[in-house]
Amino acid sequence: MEKNKALGFWRGYPRLSHIALASALAAALAGCGGGSSGGSDTGSSTPAETPASRSEAARFLTQATFGPTDADIDRVMAIGYAAWIDEQFAKPQAAQSQRADWDAADAAVKLTNATGTIGQDGTINAFWKAAITGDDALRQRVVFALSEIFVISMQDGTVGENPRAVSAYVDMLGAKGFGNYRELLQSVALHPMMGTYLTSIKNQKADPRTGRVPDENFGREVMQLMSIGLHQLNADGSLQLTGGQPVDTYTQADITGMARVFTGWSWNCPDWPDNSCFFNGSLNGNVNPDRSFTTMLGYPQYHSTEAKSFLGVTIAAQSKGDPDASLKTALDTLHAHPNVGPFIGRQLIQRLVTSNPSAKYVAAVSAAFNDNGSGARGDLKAVVKAVLMNPEARSVSSTSGKLREPVLRLSAFLRAFPFKSDTGIYRVGNTDNGGTQLGQTPMRSPSVFNFFRPGYVPPGTEAAKANLEVPEMQLAQETTAAGYVNFMRDNVSSGVGSFNGTVGTAVFNRRDLQPDFSAELALADKSSDLIDRVNAKLMYGTMPAGLKTEIQGAVDKITIPALNTAGTNQAQIDSAKRNRVNAAIFLTLVSPEYQVQK
Repeated sequence: MEKNKALGFWRGYPRLSHIALASALAAALAGCGGGSSGGSDTGSSTPAETPASRSEAARFLTQATFGPTDADIDRVMAIGYAAWIDEQFAKPQAAQSQRADWDAADAAVKLTNATGTIGQDGTINAFWKAAITGDDALRQRVVFALSEIFVISMQDGTVGENPRAVSAYVDMLGAKGFGNYRELLQSVALHPMMGTYLTSIKNQKADPRTGRVPDENFGREVMQLMSIGLHQLNADGSLQLTGGQPVDTYTQADITGMARVFTGWSWNCPDWPDNSCFFNGSLNGNVNPDRSFTTMLGYPQYHSTEAKSFLGVTIAAQSKGDPDASLKTALDTLHAHPNVGPFIGRQLIQRLVTSNPSAKYVAAVSAAFNDNGSGARGDLKAVVKAVLMNPEARSVSSTSGKLREPVLRLSAFLRAFPFKSDTGIYRVGNTDNGGTQLGQTPMRSPSVFNFFRPGYVPPGTEAAKANLEVPEMQLAQETTAAGYVNFMRDNVSSGVGSFNGTVGTAVFNRRDLQPDFSAELALADKSSDLIDRVNAKLMYGTMPAGLKTEIQGAVDKITIPALNTAGTNQAQIDSAKRNRVNAAIFLTLVSPEYQVQK
């Protein structure tokens, strides 16, 4: 189908007009649930241990994975929700790490161009390979959620020049994401890419002679975004108020004290703590080749010896800089803060399940953070299980639902049919362009505040009228709505990813990721059965009757010619069947109902 014809048809489709799409998405979310915190009492019931239907199992898997597959649905139906989660927890992190995938892809480039590199595409493609094919599906989904809380971005020039290290950062989130929050926070704080992104690497103590003061960037953001947030919270995530106003969690003095903690940290270097190692990561050519992702080391001579006061704690002045001792006190203090459970827990609920969890839901997840049942604080397995097993997550109510961010719309499509990579590299590549692509690329957030704020309310929409937060709507506007439609039309008809892939001496002359539509093609001459199949694969049996009627009407307009009629051949029949399948899948993918995770 030609682009102008496809776009013209889409403009005429009442559900999908450019101007109305943002409000339609918000209305769909409001219709499927949302509600402000405290708006539901579903947290008082007990969810079923085993799904009653494949549709219920698929709904669970939209929250716990990058999209349901038939095999995952079968497994959840067989063993139940909790057992599936435990089974996923027990799975080891993929033996082939994303950094190893980057290395392999880079080596393939160098076979034909010794000075070439796979660059950022290697990081992006490794992400997509893990998302689509990873056996540790829950871990991969949680890693993506964590990457949107503990943000680094290849849109930053220096981070972008180190894509191999960004893949290693993603691996680190995978290694720590099912561990303890305190350990995760330390690994984030001491990762060179976080140090680069938030300028804590090579951060030096104050120098009164020159007026130099410690860089405050990471010291501020580790509190604001990665642990305790801006305001004091109750255990259910509600604001603590004094005189009707929120209470700040920290002051500028706390930032100053925390910034002193993050002085003296720099490259992991064979000749540590030499000054040249601190500034350059090497001495006389002796360098750690993996320094861009090996845990930073503390250099006492550059660490602040001044007293460090923050959050009610004071580290006494040190006669000699002791960065490790200062770090331990700071991270222990953050980990123990009562805000962490509700602040991090609510964001994980938003990323996995629903944009507007009730107060009871947040309180339950916060309680799991505070005590995993064995007295341990910060057990992320307990937190993830509390998020996914809460009655509010398992039931459709007035408080359930979230808008799928663009990456998750694509990933669910890729896993549903499923797609295979010709090259084995999963060459999806950069999808930043909102006018022609997704308008979102993993690990390429525009800022440390992620692609969208957790508290974003889209102005002038049905969601705003209902007092709903819809964070992902911050990515939605007229240009990105049209771009997504055109992007998915091409993906359905031609496959996903780059054309003309070359791996070593092998050349591939089509888009790298190709679907298996065989089951759908077998139903192409029975439009009602075809729509039911697409409904099961992409909307898990929840497609509204009105949408079914509209899509079936469009499919029925594509005529399948009879063999040998007016010279018709089998290729023309096959082409018409594929066009029918394309239309059914495409119109489902671009509907507001698909774009809302219920």
